[in-house]
Amino acid sequence: MAEVGSFWRQTEDLECLRDHLGLDRVLLVGHSAGTRLAVAYAARFAQRLAGMVLITPPADYLVDTPSDRVELIARRRGEPAFDAAVAASEAGPDLSDDAAFNAWHQRAAPMGYAAWGPAGQAHAMVGRWSPAAAKAYFSVEPPGDLAARIGTVEAPVLVIAGADDCLTGLAPVKTLATRFPAGRAEVIARCGHYPWLEQPGPFRRAIDAFLDEWESTEKGPRPNS
Repeated sequence: MAEVGSFWRQTEDLECLRDHLGLDRVLLVGHSAGTRLAVAYAARFAQRLAGMVLITPPADYLVDTPSDRVELIARRRGEPAFDAAVAASEAGPDLSDDAAFNAWHQRAAPMGYAAWGPAGQAHAMVGRWSPAAAKAYFSVEPPGDLAARIGTVEAPVLVIAGADDCLTGLAPVKTLATRFPAGRAEVIARCGHYPWLEQPGPFRRAIDAFLDEWESTEKGPRPNS
């Protein structure tokens, strides 16, 4: 059944993996659609979560903050590749077959980057998209109380947002961080949906600072610190 591949059901696989590895708790890192799996795991197995990093997460399904995508998109208007990407995005994906689905992703790709330069263009060519896998991943709606559930997650949560992310917007992503009792947001300037590619230095510093703080909380002060 398709629902077995849904992000909601995959939390059970993740929990089985944690148990198999003999870990008391796990530190999760998720990007984009992958953050849905991380958030779902946090909601279902909060006692097994040591911490979580959510990188440019779609947040509209969890918060009621109006999206600012329209404003972010308006700032980029006038760039031919970007305008064509927006048109492709608004037209919606072609699900007729794998080739058509991947071609649509390529047309819409410039929306994901703060600047559509050589690095972004090369990155956008990596990997393939499967319409069947995408359909399965979103085949189960999360429970209506999911937003309330994450409000009980006590583990520290870092939410990383791109200041120019036209895919998720900025305002909802920042709000998402406030929904976790120990959540905080890090906004990376001149950055779209892929901060490790577009702004590797600030991205690494944000991750390292979070992990250092997490480690000191988990294990106490480092020797000779």
